[in-house]
Amino acid sequence: MTVTNILLSGIVGSTAYGLAHEGSDIDRLGMFAAPTDELHGLHGPKESHVSTAPDRTLHEAAKWCRLALGGNPTVMELVWLPDELYDVRTPLGDELIAVRQTLLGAHRVRDAYLGYATQQFRKLQNRSQGTLSEDVRKRTAKHARHLKRLCTQGYELYATGQLTIRVEDPESYHRFGEQVAADPDAALPLLRGFEEAFAQTRSVLPEHPDDTAAEAWLRRVRRQFYTAPQETPGTR
Repeated sequence: MTVTNILLSGIVGSTAYGLAHEGSDIDRLGMFAAPTDELHGLHGPKESHVSTAPDRTLHEAAKWCRLALGGNPTVMELVWLPDELYDVRTPLGDELIAVRQTLLGAHRVRDAYLGYATQQFRKLQNRSQGTLSEDVRKRTAKHARHLKRLCTQGYELYATGQLTIRVEDPESYHRFGEQVAADPDAALPLLRGFEEAFAQTRSVLPEHPDDTAAEAWLRRVRRQFYTAPQETPGTR
């Protein structure tokens, strides 16, 4: 996959969380800027590029902003990574990191993180019938770990306005995964506990994000990647 104008890219997923095991894939997430003149035509540029081996997802800057303003937990990681996990970091990328808290709104953070966690729980329930194969058991444990991570990180972001990517005590996540692989209903108390915690906590975040900073940043991106068209001789 060849994509130009990458503004920010880094290692995300299990490696970033501290939950990777031997043989785990290394996932990368990033954003790029489409040349501004390509946005003016009938058919706009491709907004996302996804590849495997290596596993990498790149979103165009405007799409990334829309997803982040919607509270998407996956894209939000990109602007909260520890410094050592970035493999591409540009001045425009640093500008976006600097305004990352303006992308947050309490309502969207709560709904997005709890919504994703609930999806993980439903996947666990759907696999609870009959004897699980070894492969399905491993996937069930993985989904359980991510359910716990989504709840923990989402609550931290909601309560404090900060996001810690690397989890505390990774071994407790692996134990939880094994417990849930043996009995998917074991995940329900954790999910219900975080639902209650969200409901009882007053968030430090505004109810809705303010997209002013993201809009101004995106306009700077468009200016930087705009090339004035060359005049064709004899067209005047």
